[in-house]
Amino acid sequence: MLIAITRLAEKAGKDAGVCAAFGHTCYTVSPLRAEVIGDEVERFVEEANRGAFDCIFFTSALPAAIVAPLLDLPHPVRLVAIGPQTARTLVEFGLSPETLPSFYSADFAPHIGEWLRGKRVGIPRAAVPNPDLLSSIRAAGGEACEYPCYDLIPSGEDLDTGRADAVLFTSASSFREARWSRRSGQIVIAIGRVTARAMEEGDVVPDVVGDGSLSGTLEALNTHTGAADV
Repeated sequence: MLIAITRLAEKAGKDAGVCAAFGHTCYTVSPLRAEVIGDEVERFVEEANRGAFDCIFFTSALPAAIVAPLLDLPHPVRLVAIGPQTARTLVEFGLSPETLPSFYSADFAPHIGEWLRGKRVGIPRAAVPNPDLLSSIRAAGGEACEYPCYDLIPSGEDLDTGRADAVLFTSASSFREARWSRRSGQIVIAIGRVTARAMEEGDVVPDVVGDGSLSGTLEALNTHTGAADV
C-alpha cells in the first residue's frame, strides 16, 4: 500500500527502502520543519569537547547529524543512541554508540541504571519539553544537561494525505501540528505508544501502533492487514 509518513524532510532518507522491504511504497509529508539553533549547537559542542559530559544521549538522528561532525571528545564518553538509525548516523562520523533496546527516551535511565549516579549527561535535542526524561535521570542520581539544538516549526500547510492508503505519524508533535483530513477506509498509524497517546487525546484512535521504529511499525501494519512480509 501507499503510506504517507510524517517526517522532517531531513529525516526521510531511508524510509522508502524500509517500506519496500515490507511490500509498501511511501512518500513524505512534513507538518514541521527544523530550524537549527546555532548558539545552542555551539554551546553543546564546546561543553562536549572540553570533557564536560560522562555520557551523551542522542534522542534522534537529526541532532546526531548536526553535532557529530563537530565533536572532538578529549576522553572516552558513553554515547547512547535511541535507535539504529541514530546509531548509524553516529557511526558514519566515526563514533561508537550503544543503542537502546527500545525506541523511547523515557527508557534511557532504566537502561543505564546505577551507572548514572554522579554522572553528567549531555542531551542535544529538539526544543520540545521532555520532563519525563530529565526527571528520570535526576531520580537515578545523574545530572541532565539539555541543549535545544533545533526548533520544530509548524509548516502551516495542508498535508497531501488524501491519496495515501495509510497515514503514519512518527511523533506526537507531528500529529498535533498536522493539518490533514482522514478519508474513508484510510488506515491511521502511530509509530509508538507516545504518538498513540497524543492521537487518542486528539480523538483519533490509531488502527495500528508500532514499537517506536519504522520497521516494527510496518511489521505491525502487515499483521493488521494480514499481509505477508516480503
